[in-house]
Amino acid sequence: MGPNRSAVGATVIKREYADLAHDRLVTLRESVAADTFADFVGHLAEVLDGGADRDVSGEEWAAKFHFSRFHFDRMIRSVAGEPPQAFRRRILLERAAYRMVTTRAPLIDIAVEAGYGSHEAFTRAFTRAYGATPAAWRKEPGRIRIPAPSDVHFHPPGSLRLPARDKVTAMDLMTRMVEHHIWLTGEMVRLAGRLTDAQLDQPIELDVDDDQQTIRTLLSRLIGQMGMWNAAVAMRDYDWSLEEHESLSSMRERLVAEGPTFLSQVYEVVEQDRLDDTFVDALCEPAEVFTYGGMIAHVLTFAAHRRTLVVLALSKHGVEELGWGDPMVWVATPHAG
Repeated sequence: MGPNRSAVGATVIKREYADLAHDRLVTLRESVAADTFADFVGHLAEVLDGGADRDVSGEEWAAKFHFSRFHFDRMIRSVAGEPPQAFRRRILLERAAYRMVTTRAPLIDIAVEAGYGSHEAFTRAFTRAYGATPAAWRKEPGRIRIPAPSDVHFHPPGSLRLPARDKVTAMDLMTRMVEHHIWLTGEMVRLAGRLTDAQLDQPIELDVDDDQQTIRTLLSRLIGQMGMWNAAVAMRDYDWSLEEHESLSSMRERLVAEGPTFLSQVYEVVEQDRLDDTFVDALCEPAEVFTYGGMIAHVLTFAAHRRTLVVLALSKHGVEELGWGDPMVWVATPHAG
């Protein structure tokens, strides 16, 4: 005699209900963990903004959220990929690194702000995270952010940067604008070859900088601006002497090197959704921290004014092929490169 079909059916239904209950329980746990992590990040942001609690222990942090240390650690780890104390120490170390390059505060003060009771303990932790002692890193700073599974990082001057909940495909308008900028700079250098040295060096009355400007100096600065930021990101010095009465042939050579390098950085940070990432510009005195998005916006803003001065000056000398150099038509038109 075959198996009792009713009993088999009841067993299947019980299993389905058990699976459904299990899935709902998992979802509920994940939701509670995510909410707890969000609250934890909120409290940590208050600490970064000057609040108290820098010396609170793991047990005290757990008690703040009404959990045992074991359950609190497990929930935070499930969302952040690291236990809360490690997460908190990493954020405070990133803040310490930022303070080291943007202030002249003594290292012991920065160590205390990061929650360390001694310079030695801070030095050990910082060296493990950054591969150099605080004193050595301060002289030659690198990237502030420490790799982390959650991609939550300290964001200057006193907050946290969380990854977007919904990834938005980056509109390529910014990269197209940078492509246009590099292309137009190259075209202006090419067309400037039709002018005499006297025309190249004729003063332009409307200045954007303190120095007197000519077509030559503006073109050199357009290329130099990209080279300057390429150097800043690569942590190397920029040779300003290159812009002293630079020849058009030198400009062409530099643009071939600096333009693609700058554009590749834009491609990378846009594709990886890292426009809000920071980098240290050690060439400043004192060193400063900028975002990649802010740097790109800076380049395009000031370059637009210089480009306009150049194309209008070229037009004055009878070279009118570029019009106003407006990017609208260029962005809408396919280009081979």
